[in-house]
Amino acid sequence: MKHAIATTDARAGTTSLPAADIARTARKASFAIKSLPGNARDLALDIIYDALAASKDEILVANARDMSAAQELVAEGKLSQSLVKRLDLSRAGKYEDMLQGIRDVRGLEDPVGKVTLATKLDDGLTLHRYTTPIGTLLIIFEARPEVIANISALAIKSGNAAILKGGKESTHSFAAIAAVITAALKSTAIPPGAIQLVQSREAVKDLLDQDVYIDLVIPRGGNDLVRYIKENTKIPVMGHADGLCATYLHADADVDTAVAVVVDGKTDYPAACNATETLIVHAGVLGTVLPAVVAALQAKGVSVRCDAASLATLSAVSEGALSAAGKAILQAATEEDFKTEFLDLVIAVKTVGTLQEAVAHINAHGSGHTDGIVARSEAAAEEFCRMVDSAGVYWNASTRFADGYRYGFGTEVGISTNKVHARGPVGLEGLMIYKYVVRGGGHTAAMYGGGGRKFVHERIEG
Repeated sequence: MKHAIATTDARAGTTSLPAADIARTARKASFAIKSLPGNARDLALDIIYDALAASKDEILVANARDMSAAQELVAEGKLSQSLVKRLDLSRAGKYEDMLQGIRDVRGLEDPVGKVTLATKLDDGLTLHRYTTPIGTLLIIFEARPEVIANISALAIKSGNAAILKGGKESTHSFAAIAAVITAALKSTAIPPGAIQLVQSREAVKDLLDQDVYIDLVIPRGGNDLVRYIKENTKIPVMGHADGLCATYLHADADVDTAVAVVVDGKTDYPAACNATETLIVHAGVLGTVLPAVVAALQAKGVSVRCDAASLATLSAVSEGALSAAGKAILQAATEEDFKTEFLDLVIAVKTVGTLQEAVAHINAHGSGHTDGIVARSEAAAEEFCRMVDSAGVYWNASTRFADGYRYGFGTEVGISTNKVHARGPVGLEGLMIYKYVVRGGGHTAAMYGGGGRKFVHERIEG
């Protein structure tokens, strides 16, 4: 029996259609939205921006209700504090960042209909490759209510239809933002059904069954959500299950650079999927660079879990390098720590003898998200960047740079560790596919081969 998607608030702007109807409506809208001129899609983003800016106070009131409920669940041990941090729209600058993401996406070049290949096949016979929207997207996310605005902006700009399903943690925030976006779109050329917002948790399974109408599923949330989706749909899935990021301190690592990069990677926003979770250290800098890094981490409240070699070294260094109190709170790491995405002020330390060992550890234990090296040697850094099998690999830079905004994408629909289609932070380009258009004058395949006409295959101007 198919579940109907019930709205919890008549003003919420969410749909109450059955899943199959939602998907079918989105599919129809996808054909219309991609044919709109770029200025019509940009105007819609301006209107959404203005509406969300004007509705900030009421949206933050709704978000406060979600935060209050979430804190009660944390107290009961039913929700993690890291998820609560992702939920909070009142955190300094977060609402403004959400709005700026819309503005940034609006300012990007129109990605639809760009020529990426032009070839003369023969006289009067040409081949062109054009960028075109994927079609219908299903985005399912936990907490992070700003995702509604981010993905709505990216979908509209890229000419895709989108169905958004929010998590139960952000029920009131989702409803408030959905109401504003839905009302705003009524005064634009965006076709009805191009952006649909649903809340019923029971609808997820039915939406995942709509492979005839939905082209891509993008999950944004924890491991359990991503794995559930991958195991319960035939629709292609773009996303990542873990953000198990590592930073490696090479034998020639500069101590000041190491401190800056590691501390930022771990403490700038510990609940983010691009936070550094594992610190890999060359044995040659255990007694020199590592103590300064650990002291700086501990000053930020980070719990440090060390393997045997790093623990022994840190326990033996002078009081000037690491205080007695700092030494006292060091912990011995378990093998499980090197497979764990802590999403908190915790980091695991692994000692290696060579750069190759560091690469092998990352490729074996990492999630293919983002990993970095701190090194003076360009040759070592380039080898690391070539050999690490991750979507993002950095030299002397914090893993926190793995972000669509920081990459200049305006915002992102998510971060992908896939190896097909899009990888890393996914912005407009990741929401596009392409089509080939051949223009001829009555040409037939039978004209070619077997002593007939020959293909020219010359590059031409688009």
